[in-house]
Order: sequence, then structure tokens, then C-alpha cells
Amino acid sequence: MNKRRFTHHDEVIKVRVPFSFRKRGGRKLVVVPAGATAPPAWPRVDDTMTKAIARAFRWRGMLEAGTYGTIEELAKAEKINPSYVSRVLRMTLLAPNVVTAILEGRKPPRLTLTNLMRPFPGDWDQQDRYFLTATIT
Repeated sequence: MNKRRFTHHDEVIKVRVPFSFRKRGGRKLVVVPAGATAPPAWPRVDDTMTKAIARAFRWRGMLEAGTYGTIEELAKAEKINPSYVSRVLRMTLLAPNVVTAILEGRKPPRLTLTNLMRPFPGDWDQQDRYFLTATIT
């Protein structure tokens, strides 16, 4: 076994990285000094939206399999409001690229669960413009 021994001739390199931590919304953010370039941010997956989409597809599967015959039966079994079930189920009609953007954390910040719960266009191209490129009002 060959072990490397350090001697007094070995150089020590010190690296100084100026940054600070700030707390915003319960999360810690790394703040770099003015003029410095920050590393690219990691995608932020919205767990609430991801769970809502997963729930929508699970519920649709239950309805299609005949586990529940109506939205009302499903809502009663889940102990939630039928109108909420209907709004969540609508997410199964989202364009694949919109769902992918949400699941990969690439959605625009203005796209929220509240926006997904509102009526949206059925056409996938229109959804792309509405959710991913346009300003949602």
C-alpha cells in the first residue's frame, strides 16, 4: 500500500468564496456579492403541484377502472368536496409539455396551483402559450 506523506514543501492553496446566506420564505438562499456571477440555480420542483397532478391521474384511473362511478362517489370516499375533485381532475387534460415542465421544476414562477385549478384552454398549443409563455391573469 502506497501512502503519500505530506512534507513542509507541499503547498497549501486557500480559496476564498465570498457569499452569504439569507433566509427567504423559510428557505436559505446563497447570496453572491454584486457583480459576481451566481451559479445556475437548480430546478425547483413544486411538490404541491406534483402531488396534485399525481392525485388527478390516480383519481382518473379509479373512475376509469370503475372503482367509483361518479365524481361524487370518489369525493365522498376521499372525504373532500366534489368541486375540488373536479378541479383537480382537470389537470389530467394538461398538455404533456406543461406537465413535464412542472415535474422537472422548469415551470415559470407565475404558474401556480391556483392557476391550474382555474379553467384553462383545452388545446395543448394554447396551454403552452397560456401557462409557459404568457402572463397569467
